[in-house]
Amino acid sequence: MSAIVAVHGVGNHEAGAAPDVVAAARARTWGAALATGLGRPAAELDVAFAYYAHHLYRGQPVAQGGPDEDAFDRLAPADPALAVFAEQWLAALDLPPATVQGRLTVPLRQIAQVVAERFRLDGRLTHLFMSLFVREVTAYLRDVDAPARIAAREEVAACIAAHRPRVVIAHSLGSVVTYEALHAHPESEVELLVTLGSPLALPHAVFHRLRPTPTPTGTRPPGVRRWVNVADHGDPVAIPRPFSAHFPDVDLDLAESVGLFAFHPAVKYLGSAAVAATVAPYLAASSQG
Repeated sequence: MSAIVAVHGVGNHEAGAAPDVVAAARARTWGAALATGLGRPAAELDVAFAYYAHHLYRGQPVAQGGPDEDAFDRLAPADPALAVFAEQWLAALDLPPATVQGRLTVPLRQIAQVVAERFRLDGRLTHLFMSLFVREVTAYLRDVDAPARIAAREEVAACIAAHRPRVVIAHSLGSVVTYEALHAHPESEVELLVTLGSPLALPHAVFHRLRPTPTPTGTRPPGVRRWVNVADHGDPVAIPRPFSAHFPDVDLDLAESVGLFAFHPAVKYLGSAAVAATVAPYLAASSQG
């Protein structure tokens, strides 16, 4: 039994690496970040990591020569699903009218620069992240019964079932996978679900593709006792706001300034005061139990 199960967001795939090795390394990173915010030694935290990214890349060609900033610009026209998702996401951002009207008629690198300026982010990192975000979310949500979606969801569900945590912390796309996994497995009981930088409320691109389908709002997974959502003011993934308008069952919807200038990293959220205050009571209960 682990006190915490962590579920990653986009950009965590390591081609050719054994999933258990990646999970162990990520668990240490997340544990260290949480320990910093809590002011406790990392050794005191029991963190298990649900690694699912390899399912999203199964059957896809391995990129050669490292990250290619222009790869998405070349790929999107050949894959309508990528282009549609990118357009839906960009339409939800509060961008200058000329950018919104142009959408994908201009290279992604140009749109990324506008997004970076709007949210005070690093331009190059924004471009790379946008490519990853669009690709991986599309890979997960492409079809209701897509093998990648089922495999990723079941990977997370299996990790939760194996470790029976008091707390599940899910970042970015991981919040989407976790939401569906917990709904698909109502027998999974979690005292606290923390979603960080979540795109769950993103209209059309994510929200309207969720299973179960929102009717008209999303619902708390049945086995979750308490749900806290944390979103940085400058996180362009965690939109629209307020999150609670789309998920009224959330117990607490926190808007924080955790400093996302490196663009949407989990460690910034994990080390924040908001996450520490939310998680600390459950860790105390775990150590006493």
